[in-house]
Amino acid sequence: MLEQESFWENSSFAIITDKTKPAMKLTIDELARRGKKVYVVDLSDSPDKEMMQSISDLPQDIDCAIIGLKRENTENAIVELKKKGIKKCWIHWRTETIQAKKKCAELQMKCIFGKCPMMYLSSGFNIHTMHGSLAKLLGKY
Repeated sequence: MLEQESFWENSSFAIITDKTKPAMKLTIDELARRGKKVYVVDLSDSPDKEMMQSISDLPQDIDCAIIGLKRENTENAIVELKKKGIKKCWIHWRTETIQAKKKCAELQMKCIFGKCPMMYLSSGFNIHTMHGSLAKLLGKY
């Protein structure tokens, strides 16, 4: 089993979003559908009231995090997530930076990057499963 596939076997997830990645909402919905415990931090300029507005508001003992932020905010989120005890994260496709990768290594945080989370989480027939099938066909899964 690939690391990207086994990531979803965890039971609790922090989702860090600024509403710039539509797949983050789909990730939240799919994880909830699967019965996972999901904590959402909305760092946008207009956060939803039912969501946390700071990573520091997260409880301890969350298994892992999915980060879907603008590139310039990713490294700061990693530092804050590590303070909360999170040891694994997934940085949404095309939002990772060299600095964020270095910060994960420095903090000894396992990190998946360069892949869309929904490509591995989605089921049924949709754009994400088609993306996954194409990636498999091209050897980029």
